[in-house]
Amino acid sequence: MYSGISGMKNFQTKLDVIGNNIANVNTYGFKKGRVTFKDTMNQTISGASAAQEARGGRNPMQVGLGSTLSTIDTIHTQSSLQSTGRPLDLAINGDGYFVVKQGDAQFYSRAGNFYLDDNGTLVNGDGMKVQSYENGVLQDIKVNVNAQLPANTTETISMFGNLSNNAVGNEPFVQQINVVTAEGKQMTLDMKLTPQGTPSTNWSMQFVNQNGENPLTSDSYTIDFSQDPVVAPGTVTLPIADADGDGTAENTMDIEMDYSQLTNLAGDLSASADPDGNTAGSLESFNIGSMGEINGVYSNGEITTIGYLALAKFSNPSGLTKAGGNSFQQSVNSGTPNINVAGEGRGTVVSGSLEMSNVDLSEEFTEMITAQRGFQANTRIITTSDEILQELVNLKR
Repeated sequence: MYSGISGMKNFQTKLDVIGNNIANVNTYGFKKGRVTFKDTMNQTISGASAAQEARGGRNPMQVGLGSTLSTIDTIHTQSSLQSTGRPLDLAINGDGYFVVKQGDAQFYSRAGNFYLDDNGTLVNGDGMKVQSYENGVLQDIKVNVNAQLPANTTETISMFGNLSNNAVGNEPFVQQINVVTAEGKQMTLDMKLTPQGTPSTNWSMQFVNQNGENPLTSDSYTIDFSQDPVVAPGTVTLPIADADGDGTAENTMDIEMDYSQLTNLAGDLSASADPDGNTAGSLESFNIGSMGEINGVYSNGEITTIGYLALAKFSNPSGLTKAGGNSFQQSVNSGTPNINVAGEGRGTVVSGSLEMSNVDLSEEFTEMITAQRGFQANTRIITTSDEILQELVNLKR
C-alpha cells in the first residue's frame, strides 16, 4: 500500500511539472522541466551466496518498497527564434545568458524583451537593469536620446588601396574628400592623383577647393614609390578659404598623411582617402549588432558604440536556480558565471527576435498520458491492498 502511495506522489509531482511546462508554452526564454524517478530502499529476504563445490550460487531475494524522485531537471536546450521586428527584442543564438541586476542581486535570463525606462536605462519587463561588459566591469546600459556628438577637426587623412604602377597616360584620378575645419564646418575638396611617367612609381598629389567662385589649389606633392620606404609628404596644407579675394588661400589646414595601407602594384587603380573628423550631430537612433554592440547613429552620419551587452556562460547550466520572472540565479552547483561579450565562446545576439519556449506540446501531452496512467495504476495497488485487508477481516466472521 505504501509503495502505491509513493508512486502516486511521484506521478503527482510529474503532472505538476508537466502542467507548468504547458502553462509556459508561450513564455519567451522559458526552459522546460523534466522529472525522473528511482526506486527507494529494498527489503532483503535473503542475500546472495557464492557457488560451492557441491552446489551453485544463489541470487539475492529483495522486495522493493516503492519509488521516489530522482531529479527534476531544467532542460537548457536552444529553442526557435521568433522574429518581432522590434529593435529592443533580443535573442541569443547559441550559449549564454543576458545579465540583469536588481540592486546588488545578479540574475541571468534568455528572455530578451527589453525596454528603456524614463532615465534611458535598458531594463527587462520587471525593471531589472541589463548589464554591459567592458574591461572586466559590468555596467548599466544607458541610452541618452538627447546625446550630442561634438565636432572634431580633421587631423589625418589615411590612404588606402592601390596606385597602379602601370597606369597609362597622365590623366588625374580625382576623388572627393570631406574635411572638417576648426570652426566645425564640413568642406568638400578634390584630391587629384596624377601618374608621372611609365612605370608609374611617382604620383603627384594636389588638393582643390571648388566651394567658392574661384578654385583654390594646394601645392603639388609627390609620392615616390621607387624608394623604400616610400618618400611622401608627412604633412600637406589644404586650401580652405580666400580671405582677401586675391585667388590665394590665406585660410589653410595642415593635415597629417598616412600611407601605410597604400600600394603601388600592377593592376587596377583603386586608391581612396579617408579623412578623420566629424561635424556636430545629435543622436537619431540606435541599433544592436550581432556581437552585442549597441551603436548610436547620429545626424552627421557618425556611428559610435555605447556599450557591449554582457553574456554569462556556466559550466553547468542545469545547476542554475529558477528565480521566477524568466530569470535564473547562480547556485553552488552551477559554477561561477564566466562573463564576457558575445562571440567570445558564446552565442551571437539576434536583434528583432525573441527565443521561444522550448516546450514541445506533443511531447508534454504524451508524458501527461503516461503520468496519468501511472497514477491510475498506483491507485489500483491501494484498492487491491484494501480488498486483501477486507478479506482478512472477513476471516473472523
